Amino acid sequence: MTQETSQLLRTRREKLQGLADRGIEPFAYSFPRTHRSDEVIHAFGLWEAEGVPADEASAGNATPGEASGRVDAPGEAPLGSAREELGVRVAGRVLSWRGHGKTAFAHLQDGGGRIQIYLRTDALGAESFATLDLLDLGDWIGVEGKVFRTRTGEVTVRADGWTMLAKSLRPLPISKEEIDTETGERVVHSGFADVQSRYRQRYADLAVHPEVRETFRVRARIIGAMRRYLDRHDFLEVETPVLQPIYGGATARPFTTHHNALDTRLYLRIADELYLKRLIVGGFERVYEIAKDFRNEGIDRTHNPEFTMLEFYEAFADYRDMMRHVEELLRAVAEEALGCHDMSYQGDTIDLGRPFARLGFLEALESRMGEDVLALDDRTLLERARKATGESLKDGTARARSLDKLFGALVEPELVQPTFVVDYPLELSPLAKLKRGDPRLTERFELFISGREIANAFSELNDPLDQRARFEAQGRLLAAGEEEAHPVDEDYLRAMEYGMPPTGGVGIGVDRLVMLMTDSASIRDVILFPTLRPEEGRGG
Repeated sequence: MTQETSQLLRTRREKLQGLADRGIEPFAYSFPRTHRSDEVIHAFGLWEAEGVPADEASAGNATPGEASGRVDAPGEAPLGSAREELGVRVAGRVLSWRGHGKTAFAHLQDGGGRIQIYLRTDALGAESFATLDLLDLGDWIGVEGKVFRTRTGEVTVRADGWTMLAKSLRPLPISKEEIDTETGERVVHSGFADVQSRYRQRYADLAVHPEVRETFRVRARIIGAMRRYLDRHDFLEVETPVLQPIYGGATARPFTTHHNALDTRLYLRIADELYLKRLIVGGFERVYEIAKDFRNEGIDRTHNPEFTMLEFYEAFADYRDMMRHVEELLRAVAEEALGCHDMSYQGDTIDLGRPFARLGFLEALESRMGEDVLALDDRTLLERARKATGESLKDGTARARSLDKLFGALVEPELVQPTFVVDYPLELSPLAKLKRGDPRLTERFELFISGREIANAFSELNDPLDQRARFEAQGRLLAAGEEEAHPVDEDYLRAMEYGMPPTGGVGIGVDRLVMLMTDSASIRDVILFPTLRPEEGRGG
């Protein structure tokens, strides 16, 4: 902590004591607000639209400075009227302050935006007005008064009284506020130079960056639109366990924990898939879940150990039906959340309105490599993957991982417009049915947009004997040291033996979809509290 910061903190605590000395509660219990800032502006617009005759504008109980609808304050003026003025009670965080002797102007920020307030000694009383000296930027206050429009056109609340709601004991990271000379807009410049600090102190980041708040409002609209699409199509929203005795549904390393009462190891789920398909066995024909999954993996621009997935499953469907659902769902979400089908992402214009392209996995990879990748032995395939990625992949790396690495390096970056990559090799898809007509492949697709995976789907494997054989093959890889191989899940196999109808299933990465639709470069920009390295000196 710098000496300057330390002094700022001391000054704020001194002001806190000053409020207490005057008998003012610095941390209120409640405040009966009548309007948010945006509601004030809307309501006043309606009030103005009713019309004020010119001969009434100077009537009523106006002070000499207000007789013509003007206030004797620099560059500001209210709109006077004989009819009853609009009275409101607003509350928010103080974002700006400009004092002019016996008057002051400030901006309050609330959940609806910003509203200007106008404070005068003669309206508040000398003692109450003098107490305003104990306010700081970042404090929360409530104001009651009448609404008017200033000479510069800004809707403003003329305060008849104010209430202290919460004293801010730490200054917000605001470096300065400027007024745009062309538009008159007040612009707050953030003091957050370090993006890691913004992620770590998301509460402060949200307080000073309205565009960040808007990102998470869009995120909420996206998730709501997903639910509405699936609900319209008769899918049932369900909840499945986060703590699982056997992790599964994906190839990933899990987080482990210990349940004391049961004296057993449990895992945080890496996917919802196997429990959702148990519900298909049980007779629910269409189910979905929007849930947190957890994978003990690296952190980068598109990966966070805790992330959100949408998974949905439909009986009597296959992966072609799932392609239709995904295409329709993404269009519906974009239309509802953004109001359009096209968007800009990191300099590329993405068009969700056109039919999505389709590309075979092998076709795409072999066109880049110039050889039949399935004909390559494990050692040669690993060498190709090392060369393509530049990574030091260890000897014995599973064939599936080599294929995945090759595709990620050679093909994925080129898939900018929405593209379904279809028919994956069997090694990469232990839960998908074999492709009709080609047992080397499976009926699986992944949707790529702007070079990254957005969705993954299968014609789900529903043969319990085939599933057991694939689980056992994965189990051998796990025993050999492949940490992301799939363990054998005997209970899931038992469920399948009761009979699972033909089923199509999809997983959509919600965070990555939000990145796309908000033009966010990092997954941390769309997760309110992303996983970070422990803060030095704080232990986590």
